[in-house]
Amino acid sequence: MAGLVKRYPDRVAVNGLDLEIPRGECFGLLGPNGAGKTTTLRLLLGLTTPSAGSITVLDHPIPAEARLARRRIGVVPQTDNLDPDFSVIENLTVYARYFGLAPHEVQTRIASLLDFAQLTDRARTNLRELSGGTKRRLTLIRALIHDPELIILDEPTTGLDPHARQHLWDRLGSLRAEGRTLILTTHYMEEAERLCDRVAIMDEGRIRSLGAPRELIEQLLPRFVLEIREPVPENLLLDPSCYTLERVGTLTLVYASRRDPLTDLASRLHLNRYIERPTNLEDCFLKLTGRELRE
Repeated sequence: MAGLVKRYPDRVAVNGLDLEIPRGECFGLLGPNGAGKTTTLRLLLGLTTPSAGSITVLDHPIPAEARLARRRIGVVPQTDNLDPDFSVIENLTVYARYFGLAPHEVQTRIASLLDFAQLTDRARTNLRELSGGTKRRLTLIRALIHDPELIILDEPTTGLDPHARQHLWDRLGSLRAEGRTLILTTHYMEEAERLCDRVAIMDEGRIRSLGAPRELIEQLLPRFVLEIREPVPENLLLDPSCYTLERVGTLTLVYASRRDPLTDLASRLHLNRYIERPTNLEDCFLKLTGRELRE
């Protein structure tokens, strides 16, 4: 996409986006609510018409050839839209018909996908009997029924418990290892760090930073941070030669390029409520987009 813009009467949702995603990459779109992530995905799928700029997906110009492109794309929506009156296998069978797959091909494909998602023993189960994590796995394999080259995932693990999230991460890792292209949005920074080759951090319709997760962390922040969750006078903290300081409400963040000064500081202040850790992608996200609550 080049110079991509989407304007609405009251706002600019996407503002001059330039982005190229090579085949076989797992790419993350990160940003606070209202940053333009979902609008960008809708533009890529040809579901929203751009105000300016150009989009090419799998060699198809969008939106002119969006229908052709979508036949090669699998979509995992933010909210499950499975048919609650059907069983697992019925949901897959009905969806497969949209792509004109031959009956024998559908049966083979469904058996393989059920095994992939560890749902073979639930094939005849009605959706009303499934947990949220199981439904999410079903939504994922439904998006794979036509063997797509590109898979778009909009917050694929939102609302899942840790076990279900870990299982879905494992399945997405397998797809990535097969060489499929993945584009995902997520509010879980650990998910982006674990899965994505590159991420773009968006805000107000623009890309604020782009690169591999570890590269962004190293570029934007010192290597270590001490989170202090108890009141500490600032004059006892600040030593510019060793570390930098950030106050966020009752939380104090002390950053340093080495761990030793933070360990010494925690010991000197006799802290009880603190965490000493490496900086991560969530720290970068908050540095670029701010810490105020978004609606």
